[in-house]
Amino acid sequence: MNSLLYLLVPAILGGVFTLMNSLKIINEGNEALVERFGQYSRKLTAGPNIVIPLLESIVVEETTREKVLDIEPQYAITKDNVSLKVDAVVYWRILELERTFYVVEDIKKAIKNLVLTNIRSAMGRLKLEETYSSRGRINQSLLEQLDEATADWGVKVTRIEVREISPAATVMESLELERAAESKKRAEIAETEGIVQSIQMLSDVLDQKPDAKQVLEFLVAQRYVEANEKLGNSPNSKVLFMDPNALNEAMQGLMSHNRHRFPETDLPTVPPPAPPAAPPSPPSPPIGHGNP
Repeated sequence: MNSLLYLLVPAILGGVFTLMNSLKIINEGNEALVERFGQYSRKLTAGPNIVIPLLESIVVEETTREKVLDIEPQYAITKDNVSLKVDAVVYWRILELERTFYVVEDIKKAIKNLVLTNIRSAMGRLKLEETYSSRGRINQSLLEQLDEATADWGVKVTRIEVREISPAATVMESLELERAAESKKRAEIAETEGIVQSIQMLSDVLDQKPDAKQVLEFLVAQRYVEANEKLGNSPNSKVLFMDPNALNEAMQGLMSHNRHRFPETDLPTVPPPAPPAAPPSPPSPPIGHGNP
């Protein structure tokens, strides 16, 4: 009896130990693959699972939750030959673990290389200005291409975001100079248009006034005084020679041009001054008085 007990106790303990080793708990959100004699046998899901010791083994256990893959900045060339750096982030998850494990060796590396290739290709089809305004279109195009390419790998690319597009420092300096020049050009054009409109409005108003010449002379004199006052307040010493008559003639010429356009608003013209009279000739001496 004692000898039988001695045999049963080790057998029971061995069975318990074997059962404990064969019981595998898979956490929620994970899956595992089992091989038997080196061949794929089955897939284990969340919960308790039995794996036969010595005959079967778990070769991989992986999560099926969504993962994030960072793509470090990479160089790309735009359609107009501008070099820039682009980085992105990819959201993906495993749908079929057996295909992911047996079809591709390193799924993360494969997705990363695929993203880099498609990013360079997408940037090569756009100009630099279009890369900023077409980011949503770039993301959608990349998502469609990656989703199609990774279908055989048993994974699903759920979202891809191009985070930053950074041209080289020299390109940024050139863009800043170009923007500054364009802003200055627009400001100068606006200022010129404002001056032209002001002169035109002033000319139209003067055409309707009988005392236009006096008003014009007053405005010119006022501008002349204001300009001299500003020059006097300047810290630098300046000498300015200005001929108000020249300004008067220019404004009168503009008014004359408008009178030709609108003859009904002609102003009374001032007749030119009469030429000075010739000096009288000296009187002739009388004949026969005191002359031989």
